[in-house]
Amino acid sequence: MTCAEIKSRMLNQLSHPSTPVIEKKSEQELKDEEMDLFTKYYSEWKGDRKNTNEFYKTIPRFYYRLPAEDEVLLQKLREESRAVFLQRKSRELLDNEELQNLWFLLDKHQTPPMIGEEAMINYENFLKVGEKAGPKCKQFFTAKVFAKLLHTDSYGRISIMQFFNYVMRKVWLHQTRIGLSLYDVAGQGYLRESDLENYILELIPTLPQLDGLEKSFYSFYVCTAVRKFFFFLDPLRTGKIKIQDILACSFLDDLLELRDEELSKESQETNWFSAPSALRVYGQYLNLDKDHNGMLSKEELSRYGTATMTNVFLDRVFQECLTYDGEMDYKTYLDFVLALENRKEPAALQYIFKLLDIENKGYLNVFSLNYFFRAIQELMKIHGQDPVSFQDVKDEIFDMVKPKDPLKISLQDLINSNQGDTVTTILIDLNGFWTYENREALVANDNENSADLDDT
Repeated sequence: MTCAEIKSRMLNQLSHPSTPVIEKKSEQELKDEEMDLFTKYYSEWKGDRKNTNEFYKTIPRFYYRLPAEDEVLLQKLREESRAVFLQRKSRELLDNEELQNLWFLLDKHQTPPMIGEEAMINYENFLKVGEKAGPKCKQFFTAKVFAKLLHTDSYGRISIMQFFNYVMRKVWLHQTRIGLSLYDVAGQGYLRESDLENYILELIPTLPQLDGLEKSFYSFYVCTAVRKFFFFLDPLRTGKIKIQDILACSFLDDLLELRDEELSKESQETNWFSAPSALRVYGQYLNLDKDHNGMLSKEELSRYGTATMTNVFLDRVFQECLTYDGEMDYKTYLDFVLALENRKEPAALQYIFKLLDIENKGYLNVFSLNYFFRAIQELMKIHGQDPVSFQDVKDEIFDMVKPKDPLKISLQDLINSNQGDTVTTILIDLNGFWTYENREALVANDNENSADLDDT
């Protein structure tokens, strides 16, 4: 009951008394009676609230305020609590000895017949192994896990190797999550750029493929590695990435692949995190930096790749991207490289689309396409090539993308078409456009070369 309701009830009782008033009460007596009634009903109301509050106390607390920066003691307590919690979680995981014991038990309980060299196990033996494997393994020996790994075996069995790999993968994921969480200073389930830098810096000595790196190059290597995580996993540029997203993507697998001492040269060249790849990217940056001031001007960046990107596109790069006195630093350069080297990826297309969307409307129309293609036409004239009609190119682009709106191409249209890399290349790079225009002749030439090799 609210105060207004109390007052209304009280006035109603004064206006309609249950017994007839014999004597007219004075104004003071009426005020005193009003106060008595108000006190009575207000006390009842407070009593009801008190009982309600007692009920609220049975609801468990679900929000705990984070300690402020000046609450040093509370911060230290929180850090220690998290460390103890993570240690306890780590102890709950299977260690190498326990994994070996699990493999021994699985092998001992395999169910014949074998399929080739593949050892199999049925559900009955699967449960027996679960009983003997110990409490840490209990979570893996469920009907759900068995059904997940059950495929087309006519005897209703699962592969022992597949199950063991499943367990290994789960253990690795939990170990990695705990390892990453140790660097989560905020304790909120995400890593800031500095947190991930610290993680990778301390990871370097454990990766044999990075043994040859000079310590003076460590900071550049860490920047190169961290940038890939943030370019693809932080599209809104919030400055932080969820640990869950790091675990879900393949980047960490690529990074930890460098533990393999016998990693092939081909794998190293295609792995962004390898030493050859990092040195290649940084070497390109140094080669472009002709005045050796540690930054790249628009003129210096124009020599990137085949040096055939249009000035119009480069102007947009320096308009939209973070620069310092009109020049680009290494971190911004890394975003540029990641976008151009991964043009099929949504994050890369988002980066380039923002540059092409000169009117900031959220879509590309005929005007914006013509704006960029005019620069391609000018470069063709400079190089003595026959000009190509914009109308033809425009029609081809819309045919490739097939946008929902026949007059506008959105970012989602580009991504859905699986032609985003081709479309963006046509608009920003003369060499890319020439390759697209002559694709049939190039394919025929490749086929002829292959035939010549076969003849020899």
